[in-house]
Amino acid sequence: MTSEAAGRMRGLRRDEWDEWYDALLRAFGGVGEPAEERELFRELTPYERSLGVWDGDACVGTAGAYDFRLTVPGGAAVPTAGVTMVSVSATHRRRGVLTSMMRRLLDDVRAWGEPLAALTASEPAIYGRFGYATATFALNAEIDTGRVRLSVPAGTDDVRVRYADPGAALTACEGVYARTVPGRPGMLARRPGWERLGLLDPESERGGASPLQCVLAERDGEVTGYARFRVLPRWTDSGHDGQVQLQDLAGVDALSRAALWRFLFGIDLTASLKLRGRPVDEAWQHLVSDIRRCELRVRDSLYVRLVDVGAALEARTYQTPVDVVLEVEDAFCPWNAGRWRLSGDAKGAVCAPTADSPDLALSVGELGAAYLGGVSLASLAGAGRVRELRQGALAEAAVAFGSVSAPWLPHGF
Repeated sequence: MTSEAAGRMRGLRRDEWDEWYDALLRAFGGVGEPAEERELFRELTPYERSLGVWDGDACVGTAGAYDFRLTVPGGAAVPTAGVTMVSVSATHRRRGVLTSMMRRLLDDVRAWGEPLAALTASEPAIYGRFGYATATFALNAEIDTGRVRLSVPAGTDDVRVRYADPGAALTACEGVYARTVPGRPGMLARRPGWERLGLLDPESERGGASPLQCVLAERDGEVTGYARFRVLPRWTDSGHDGQVQLQDLAGVDALSRAALWRFLFGIDLTASLKLRGRPVDEAWQHLVSDIRRCELRVRDSLYVRLVDVGAALEARTYQTPVDVVLEVEDAFCPWNAGRWRLSGDAKGAVCAPTADSPDLALSVGELGAAYLGGVSLASLAGAGRVRELRQGALAEAAVAFGSVSAPWLPHGF
């Protein structure tokens, strides 16, 4: 199919945003968003990093890339293209529109000098052919707080929890969030404007729940944690059956987090706590009396793509010393294909092209999956996705690529 038949791609102009965004919404079902959410994303749109595909006067394809900083193992905040707003009109499927946008974006990301690209996928099967792979997972739970009890650590009583207006407390909450970012791979350093995402509270999307509520955790007069949530009142013939719906929770230490969880478990007239998109290794799972009544469910979250293999692997650190030659396959970004020698440890790393014999063979997708430490290279090898060419190399690399904390994406984009 010719590019003319698929449409004409160009950078997004500000006066085209409404039609561009409406094309995106139509591709996702055509349901409009609340005005406050629409206006926020209008302001956050990176116009100079966004693309539209036009067939005549009609927008038939959309894509963009936010300018993010993503935490990687070792705590560095690495420049990352947050690929977003991707859609193709149903009238223009299978004409190469998506491929052309992905091609242009990755070429641009490379030119911008950003070693990583990342996205959240509407459908898991879409982006593997462009080199993206699942690198983080998210935990959902619905906890029966009428039966499940928390056993909090000593000292939790020293933390004060108090209600605060969500808007008035925003600066304090963002301060807590910023302190947590370096400690967990996958987190995003908040760019200006993104702090407002956590305050979106359109009544049409509450499903009968309360307006957004906020509590702060304090120790020695300092804000050390926060939780934002809604309460859905429900009643049965037997009495109250309300549900607490957690939107966001962060704390700088174990005691502050424990105090917040204890508060959420104990809100009057509620019988359950609903969590969405939490870290898979979050510590509350070790505080509950009955994990079976927490109804845990894990799903895919952030997809990562190494745009510059050498720069990306040098940007993170490694749990144990590693010295391996990687034979990398990358058909979509051929500049990455070939052999790379990675030498690193907990202090830093060097990665450069080499002619030495390879120790492991894998595609750039497997590197993306393992990059943040949440997917084991050994597990990928068990699926036939990584081949060990030197005995012992797989174990060496699998341990080194791991992470003390499970990687986690705190919010979508």
